[in-house]
Amino acid sequence: MSRARGSAEFEQGGETPYWQRRQEEQTRKGPRKKPSRPKRSRKTPHKSGKRKAKGAAGRTRSRRTPEAKAPCELCALTEAFASLTDPRVNRRRRHLLIDIVVIAVCAVIASAEKWRDIAAWGKSHRQWLGRFLELPNGIPSGDTFRRVICRLDPEEFQRCFLSWAASLVGAAKGRLLNIDGKTLRRSGRLKNEDKPLHIVSVWASEQNLALGQTTVDEKSNEITAIPKLLRFIDLEGALVTIDAMGCQKQIARQIIDGKADYCLAVKGNQKYLEQDIGDHFTRCLDSDFAGVEHQSHTTSEKGHGRCERREYYLTEVPAELRHAEAWAGLKAVGMVANIRDSKGDDGFVRYYICSFNDVERFAAAVRGHWSIENSLHWIMDVTFREDDSRIQNELGASNFSWMRRFAISLLKNESTMKDSVRQKRLLATWDVDYLQKVLLAAIPKTPEN
Repeated sequence: MSRARGSAEFEQGGETPYWQRRQEEQTRKGPRKKPSRPKRSRKTPHKSGKRKAKGAAGRTRSRRTPEAKAPCELCALTEAFASLTDPRVNRRRRHLLIDIVVIAVCAVIASAEKWRDIAAWGKSHRQWLGRFLELPNGIPSGDTFRRVICRLDPEEFQRCFLSWAASLVGAAKGRLLNIDGKTLRRSGRLKNEDKPLHIVSVWASEQNLALGQTTVDEKSNEITAIPKLLRFIDLEGALVTIDAMGCQKQIARQIIDGKADYCLAVKGNQKYLEQDIGDHFTRCLDSDFAGVEHQSHTTSEKGHGRCERREYYLTEVPAELRHAEAWAGLKAVGMVANIRDSKGDDGFVRYYICSFNDVERFAAAVRGHWSIENSLHWIMDVTFREDDSRIQNELGASNFSWMRRFAISLLKNESTMKDSVRQKRLLATWDVDYLQKVLLAAIPKTPEN
């Protein structure tokens, strides 16, 4: 049987145990000193330090590399929204309001259709956005974009955009203004029986510029929305065209008071008006305008597989027109006959009342009114897919729709690329340099830029 060192039997043999000899040796030598490390050179850092810095890079915020400064014109974007009221509580503001709005506008131009699309676009273009935005806490989330933009005042929001495009707005003064409404098909809630949102907007057809909009519950309420919209814009010297829904005595009076002219379509919503004008032109055409002072103008167009001829007639206000004195500034009544050389189509006739007596101006106003349908509403539906938008908050849907309208205005006024709005929008999605050109389209060109 073996005996363990240090046991009683082992000590009786007279040999000093190993542990005791080791303890006496350490006592004799003194406390053990740690080996000294060589001093690290400043020129050649230690390898472990390199590994530590490299491993910490993924956990800590990386230093921002210096970027080229954005053009001073891009800073005008942030200045335009400086007066916009922030609806948030002070202690809950992690992102600047200017950053949120500018990112949203850029993303909508670059094909964003939802709140999450805006956030995703912002994250993928953070380096470029940092050239002219502060971004103190990075890019906001999609929910942040939704909460903030759904609480902004639409009228104040629009004024900020128009101050940004002040040069285009000034060019639109005194020109042709078209007013019409459009419904956002999927903005209603079937569960709560909420009807889709209807938006009435003003479009300067010659400048391809949206000047304002207002929302109503349904199309029949355009009568109350148009006066509010007319108060929002400067009417002096302009020619305002409205469809039959806006053919109202109060609206005509407001346009005249604003030192502008009007060309209003006439239908059966005004008692006796369409009937009296129709009877007047029937007698004139039967007698070949014998004894009636009139002006006429004819245009012909060929396209889309048909030939179309438009005949414009303008006469003074007939004596048999009932309640003519109730229409402020009324000077002439007009008729447009559309004659198409296509099989099974006999054409149609439309009637108008005008505050001026110039048939060529009348023809330009009637034809130019379709610009709001072809150059704005059609693009909103087909290119921007507005009818597929499921934003159901009233303020959110209105503000997002206004960003779409203004995006169309900028894309149409960008002149370096001669192509469709769809192609321009795709290029702005792929190339931030072209997106920058689109944003600068609202700023007047000078020798410096």
